[in-house]
Amino acid sequence: MLALTTTGLLSGSALLYAQAPATRHGDAERGRRVYQVCAGCHSLDEDDVGPRHRGVVGRQAGSVPGYAYSPALRDSHLQWSPENLDRWLQNPQALVPGAKMFFALADATDRADVIAYLEQQR
Repeated sequence: MLALTTTGLLSGSALLYAQAPATRHGDAERGRRVYQVCAGCHSLDEDDVGPRHRGVVGRQAGSVPGYAYSPALRDSHLQWSPENLDRWLQNPQALVPGAKMFFALADATDRADVIAYLEQQR
């Protein structure tokens, strides 16, 4: 009985962790490497298919001058906090239905690492 209870507690904890947004501080160096998958549409300093990312952490969503955002993102009133970036990278359409971005990073560690990298890009 004790073994089942312990297993149940561990399983429940793992389930809660898997569903929670990435709250651990990521590895920015690893995030720089993971960010390369983002580079097909984004760069740090120039708008491309997606808007530039330098300074994204803390920025109001949909606010880069001259970039043609979807009305959904422009009107979302989101601020790109690490928590919102995590939710966005996990499933952009769930966070802002009608946004242009469909790419997602399923792995919580990858998301935390990319966010840590972006936090350094002021």
